[in-house]
Amino acid sequence: MNSAIVGINWGDEGKGRMVDLLTESYDVVVRYQGGGNAGHTVINERGRFALHLLPSGIFRDGVVNILGNGVALDPENLWKEIQEVSSKGVSVTPENLKISDRASLLMPWHRDLDELEELRLADKKYGSTKQGIAPFYSDKYQKKTVLAGELRDGNAVRERLKGLLEWKNLTLTKVYGAEPYTMQKLEQWLRDYCDMILPFVCDTGTFLKEAQKDNKSILLEAQLGALRDLDYGIYPYTTSSNTTAAYAPIGAGLPSLRIDDVVGVVKAYSTCVGEGPFVCEMSGPEADRLREAGSEYGAKTGRPRRVGPIDIVATRYGVEVQGATRIALTKLDVLSYMEKIPVCVRYRIGGRETDSFPFPTELDSAEPVVEYLNGWNCDISGARRWEDLPVAAKEYVTFVEKTIGCPVAYVSVGPEREKVIRR
Repeated sequence: MNSAIVGINWGDEGKGRMVDLLTESYDVVVRYQGGGNAGHTVINERGRFALHLLPSGIFRDGVVNILGNGVALDPENLWKEIQEVSSKGVSVTPENLKISDRASLLMPWHRDLDELEELRLADKKYGSTKQGIAPFYSDKYQKKTVLAGELRDGNAVRERLKGLLEWKNLTLTKVYGAEPYTMQKLEQWLRDYCDMILPFVCDTGTFLKEAQKDNKSILLEAQLGALRDLDYGIYPYTTSSNTTAAYAPIGAGLPSLRIDDVVGVVKAYSTCVGEGPFVCEMSGPEADRLREAGSEYGAKTGRPRRVGPIDIVATRYGVEVQGATRIALTKLDVLSYMEKIPVCVRYRIGGRETDSFPFPTELDSAEPVVEYLNGWNCDISGARRWEDLPVAAKEYVTFVEKTIGCPVAYVSVGPEREKVIRR
């Protein structure tokens, strides 16, 4: 079976813990888009990890992990992440980590440009994590990036970089008044980071074709969620790539791949990192308590996440955009302190209520219509079977399932690998 694990909302739904859990049944895990601008938190017997580029299947013995051609490949941060994970006893070798030779390299100047543009935008900023993602994808579409496979020929890649350097310094110096890059600095970057990841670079497309012929099962891992998708999200407060399952075969490097199953990950309440409309947002002590209960701080940035009740309107839309066939509902245990649990069931726009997710420019004027479900007021972190959950907790899950129109197959009651209920 070929499956995709994707985010249904704004990201930070808990995809990493689900990939880590489900890889026991898969041979290959492929990260197909995005870069180091978000984190997948995984807790297992080796410890707690915040992965930013490495696929979340890296902890499973016998699983081959691939960074596909759709990924924003940052050699510096990837090499640092490999070293960090390896230092905790996790094996990372060219046998279990493969990088597509068609993946484009995120250059050091992409991070600089990201920060410079956010400073220029001031109070109109997009809420970037300043990891260079938007400048990277812009350059990729302009055909002004370096492919990982080009690193095999040191002389050729240096000539390519010289041409890009001249072009990019025009933007850095003339537009932003920043310091120009030098070839000496790029030479150092090549030695310190690109040379380190080169042994992992290969023709992953051929590898995936062979895996498909051998009936290997492939799991496709997304970053962020449907509402951050460049085409279908809350534009312009989106990421700069396609987070949808439909893009997965292309970004993974096997366009002919047929996806049999799409597991959409939804948090039992809503969270959002960064700028942009967030209709169901809570504020004040109520928000503070939920944020603390769920430890809602960005895995990459450490920023406090904006929080709110589960948003049925946005979640139903995310299910449709992703073509989800099953749902993993995460962090249900966090809601255990609530006597009454708020749920955003509809939006109110211009005096009328709607069940449909609106066009991005209408979101700022949308207000949440909130209803309340009964809480269960007890610790559920020890539950391992559906029957172990209190009646109110089961009613909450089935309410979500019914209103978003997709079956809930997994319910997590804690961050550890084993704290999940399979339905």
